[in-house]
Amino acid sequence: MKTVSLLPLAPLRAGLVALLLSLAPSLPVSPGVARAAAPAPGAAASTIRVIAGLMVPLTDETGARWLPSGDFPDGEAVDRPELRIANTDIPSVYRSERYGMTRFVRKIPNGNYVVKLHFAVTYEAIVGPGQCVFTFDVEGNVTRDFDLFVKAGGALKAHVESIPVTVSDGALDIRFTGQVGNPTISAVEIVPQP
Repeated sequence: MKTVSLLPLAPLRAGLVALLLSLAPSLPVSPGVARAAAPAPGAAASTIRVIAGLMVPLTDETGARWLPSGDFPDGEAVDRPELRIANTDIPSVYRSERYGMTRFVRKIPNGNYVVKLHFAVTYEAIVGPGQCVFTFDVEGNVTRDFDLFVKAGGALKAHVESIPVTVSDGALDIRFTGQVGNPTISAVEIVPQP
C-alpha cells in the first residue's frame, strides 16, 4: 500500500486566508491574522518601454525589454543598426527612430509617472543646429523650440528628456509639432512614481 503524505494544515490555512483577504478586502480580519497588502488602485506594476522605430520588441544591452511602436498612429519608422551612438549604455535603443509623427498615445493606469523621451540625431542630413526643431507636449507639459542637435550635443549622441506627469484619463498622450524639419524620437519610457 502506498503512503500519501499531506501538507501541514497551518501553511495551507494561512495561504487560504491571504487569498480570501485579497479577494474581499472589506471583510473584518481576526486578531493575529495579517491582511495581505493590496496594490494601490491604478498603479502600474513596472516601467513601460516603447521603442519608437521598430515593429518588433528589442532587448537592450542591460537586458531591459522594449515594446514595439504600436502607440504612434502616424509618422515613419527607420532602423539603422550599423550606427555607433555615444553618451549611453544602451545604444541599440537609439539606432531606430520614428519621425514626422504627431502623436503618441498609450493606455496606462491613472497616477504619477516620469516620462523619459529618448532622442538622438541619426539622419545624416542633419549636420548642425536649427535643422531639427520641434515642440512636444507631454500631458500638458510643453517643451517649445526643442533643437535636437543642440540638446544632444551633436549627431549620434543620446539625449534623454525626463518629464514628471500625472495621468488622470487612463492614457499618456504626447503631441509633437514640427517647426523645422521633422519631429523625431527613438523611444519612450514610462516610469511609475509613488
